Amino acid sequence: MFQTTAYSGDKVKDYELLIKQLAALVHDEKDVIANLSNASALLNQFLNHVNWVGFYLWKEDELVLGPFQGLPACIRIGYGKGVCGTAVKERKTQLVEDVNQFPGHIACDSASQSEIVIPIIKNNEIYGVLDIDSPLLNRFDETDQVYLEKFVEELVKII
Repeated sequence: MFQTTAYSGDKVKDYELLIKQLAALVHDEKDVIANLSNASALLNQFLNHVNWVGFYLWKEDELVLGPFQGLPACIRIGYGKGVCGTAVKERKTQLVEDVNQFPGHIACDSASQSEIVIPIIKNNEIYGVLDIDSPLLNRFDETDQVYLEKFVEELVKII
């Protein structure tokens, strides 16, 4: 049974523990939706000052809403549209300090002020994205980016 953990406050050590927790949580489970659901819940429990954590999955040339934690969200996002679609188009993480300054930002939740989106790439193909929003400006930094990319790498092993 999963239990929440009191993290140490050392960002790097806590992220390393988070990735170990993810590996243990998804170990031997083959259902992708179940694993992505637990991954979004784990991140939502771990991260402070976030208002949306979830996945969009690449289907028929667009991103479609997948498992998430937060308020209801946009269901479909086109290629190159908004932060998520840009992450897919550029095939690289989008670290956005102020979403109001991002050209074409799609506001699913008006409370969101900053965002990080990590593309999920498996076998050199886009699988989807991990999208995390915060009501704070500049919530995410390079350490978040490095370790959330590692989190996604761990997920790719089971999808």
